[in-house]
Order: sequence, then C-alpha cells, then structure tokens
Amino acid sequence: MSRVIAVLSALALLLCLAACGGNAEQYIDKNPSALVYASGDYTRINPALDEHGEINLLLFDGLTAHDGENQVVPSLAESWDFDPDACAYTFHLREGVRWHDGQPFIAEDVKFTIEAIMNPENESENAPDFEDVLEIAVPDDRTAVFYLAAPNAAFLDYMTMPVLPKHLLEGEDFQTSGFFRNPVGTGPYKLERWEEGQAITLIRNDDYFKGPAQIPSIVFKIVPDDNAKALQMQSGELDLALLTPKDTERFQNREGFSIYQMQTSDYRGILFNFQHSFWQKNRDLIPAVCCALDRQAILDAVALGRGITAYGPLQRNVYNYSDVERYDYDPQRAEQILLDAGCVKDADGFFYRDGEKIGFVISVGAGDQVRLDMAQAAAQQLRETGIDCSVDIPAVVDWAGQMAYLIGWGSPFDADDHTYKVFGTGKGANYSGYSNPLVDQYLAQARETDDPALRKEAYANFQKALADDPAFAFLCYVDADYVAVDGLKGIDRNTVMGHHGVGIFWNITEWTLEK
Repeated sequence: MSRVIAVLSALALLLCLAACGGNAEQYIDKNPSALVYASGDYTRINPALDEHGEINLLLFDGLTAHDGENQVVPSLAESWDFDPDACAYTFHLREGVRWHDGQPFIAEDVKFTIEAIMNPENESENAPDFEDVLEIAVPDDRTAVFYLAAPNAAFLDYMTMPVLPKHLLEGEDFQTSGFFRNPVGTGPYKLERWEEGQAITLIRNDDYFKGPAQIPSIVFKIVPDDNAKALQMQSGELDLALLTPKDTERFQNREGFSIYQMQTSDYRGILFNFQHSFWQKNRDLIPAVCCALDRQAILDAVALGRGITAYGPLQRNVYNYSDVERYDYDPQRAEQILLDAGCVKDADGFFYRDGEKIGFVISVGAGDQVRLDMAQAAAQQLRETGIDCSVDIPAVVDWAGQMAYLIGWGSPFDADDHTYKVFGTGKGANYSGYSNPLVDQYLAQARETDDPALRKEAYANFQKALADDPAFAFLCYVDADYVAVDGLKGIDRNTVMGHHGVGIFWNITEWTLEK
C-alpha cells in the first residue's frame, strides 16, 4: 500500500512540476543540432529506486562503469582495492568532479546513495544488490570503504549504480521528492527542461570529467507507442529509435537510414503470480503450460526470428547451463501432464480440475506491441492444448492481484544480475512471489565466490532447480533493432544490450551527428 500511495503522490507532484511553454516540436525546431531519440515516458528519473532508464547513463555516473564489452572499468572511482581478510572494497575517487550545480562530488555522496537504496522504507528494487554491505566508511572526501558480510562476486558491477547528490537529497522522500523531476548528476549531459508527456531535453555538460560530448543536445521525445515511433522515424521527426522487428523492415535499404541489429540478453516469458490462489492450487501444472508453447513459432511470427528461443535466464551468459530441462514444444506431453495431475478434458475442449476450469489471464503493459503479440500467440497455443488462456492490458499493473504477466528481464553483466533479485525469495525484483530454497541456496553460493569453477557449478545447479520448479514459462530472447539517420555516427554495433535494449548510450560522448 505504501508504494501505491507513493506513486499517486509522485504523479500529483509530476502535474505540479510540469514545465510550461511550447510543445516538443517547437523546441526541437529551435535546436536543429539536437539528437532526437524516441523514448518511453517518465514519471520520475530515480536510478536509486528504478533500475531501468536509458536516460540514467546520460545524467549520472557510478563509481564504476561498463565498457563496450560490458566489462567493469573505472568511472567516478579512478581505482579500488579489495582486502579479502576484512571483506572490504576501498574506492579512491577522482579529484575535481563536480555536480551539475557546481558543488564538488565527495565520498559522502556515495555513502548517502547506497544507504538510501539499502533503506527498506525506500522500497528499492536494487536493494538486493547491496544487502551484503555491513558498513560504509568515509575516512576522507576522496575515499569510500565498503565492508561486506560475505563476498559478492558482482559487487564491482553493482557499483555502476548512479551516485546521487547528498546536498540536494538529504531529508527528502525518495519516492516523491521533486529532485527526481529536476535531477542533478555528474554525467555528460544535464537536464535543461522537461515538458510533461512530450520531451525531456538535455544539454551538454561542458565540464564533464571524461571530456565533453560531441553532440550539444539530446531530446528524449516521448513516444510510448511502438507504431508511432516508426511513423515518426519515417517522417524525419526522430534521429534514433528502438523499433520492433516488423517496423524495422520498413527501413531496409531505405536511403538516409542505418539499421543497427544488436544482440541482447533481454528475454521474455510468462511470469506466474504465486500470490494468486489459482497458482497456489495449480503450481504443478506449470510444466504443462511450458510444453504447450511453440517458442520458435512465436519468435518467427512476432520478432521475425530476431533472437533465440528461451529456456532459462542465463542463455547469453558465460555461466549458462545448456543441459537442462527445456520443456520443448510438445502438446501431447502437456496434455499428459494435465491428465496425470487429475485433470479431465471436457466437451468444451478445456481441462478441468476438481470442477474448476484450468485457465488464466496474461496481463501485458500498455504500448509494447511485441509483448502483446507474444502474449496473444501464447494464449492461442495454450487454448489449443486445452488451457483456457486470455490476454488483458490493465491500466495499472497489479503485481499482487494479477494471474500472470508477460515479463522481461535479462542482463549482459555478471550472472548475479537479474537472477538473485528476480528469483530469490523476497528480493526486490521478485514480482511473482516465487520461493524455492534450492534456488536461494545456489544463488547465494554463486554470489559468494569468485572462483569460476565453483560459480559454474552453482549456476548449473541453480538453473536445474529453476527448471524443476519453473517461475516463468520462458519464451525467447529478443534482439534490439535500432534505426538511426545516416548522419549519426559512433554507435557500437558489437555491444550486447541489456533489458529493454538499454546500453546503447554507453559511449555517447564519442557520437557525432550531422543533419
């Protein structure tokens, strides 16, 4: 309930703080050198609480960063040391870094940010990343020391977390603060204006510690509908957009445009809500759901084959274990699982158990045509097998009340990312209410060692336990199709993108744009 209240408060604040003035097109016309990017809408820019947001890479920095090969490199911290006896990381911060408002960046900002994420009252989905932190010491302005209760092999990856300014946020409510509508970071761009529902305009930070960007301004134009993105790309209103595979086809061999077909670690699947009474009674039928899904047909029809079929969360990770139960498409096996569980197929073609029809609703977020198409295709396949499945698009996602959701997760970074907090019991991104003691055990083992052989064994065991007791019915990994005007240069085609295709801006300071 606290989260609902916070979100309503944030929306009210959004209306109060909405920028005045002309529309997005008028502003873009006055700034012809701006890069115009098709963005989803934002109600706030709060990297401490909300993991996903392409704009975060432009406004903020972490102590570490990821390079084009998704390896950890220095950022706000120029170096670090690890003391295995104390299980402590010491970060040595760069001199001379300033916030966009001119105030100096100091170690207290680091301590403040991570402690805010760890604070349960802030309900951050990133909190599991730092649950091993016992204490953060700040011996001076240029040094931050993290003492951990247990080793965390992904800790340096998690220190890419954007750091926030203590001097502007101390004492503020992290759910509703006006700061997150007017954020101040240390990044290569800073916020110039925010026109509600239309555009977020960033201008170059000429004092950026890594050197100023080449493009003077970037406009995140709010285009939440996938079809509208393609139309606006065609009409010249956009310079860069992430399009659906079907919409990308319009730009094949089209003069003036370049297509960037980029691999991702971004998977789709059906999340089962184990807080719902239906799954509490019918959890044992989930393998039947998995066997009833023709993943290749869904991938081909919806994503034109751009990706791979999915059987688990780590298929594009070095710790993937391929010799695991995949629940390949087998409608006969699906029916047998239902029959073995005591279900009976009625004259209407659907299975019943104890007089209750076996069926559920897949909820899909509004505006995501790919997910909607996947959900509808999956529902049709399930109905053909005798499971009464339908699809809805709720105005607001009800994680506790819905039956299932067309979910997406996946990370190109350490295997701990998007596994520990997604499948671990009670963790911040475990929206299904899934709980499995073996899964918890193996994820903890993998996190607490940096020995590749031991991690490989632990992640293999994790994947086997997850397959034995599925949290999701995995569908496919969807690659990212970006379309850009030919004048935009510098995009790294080889970087593996993350969830929602996020990551393309990792080297934004090197991009150039000629119009």
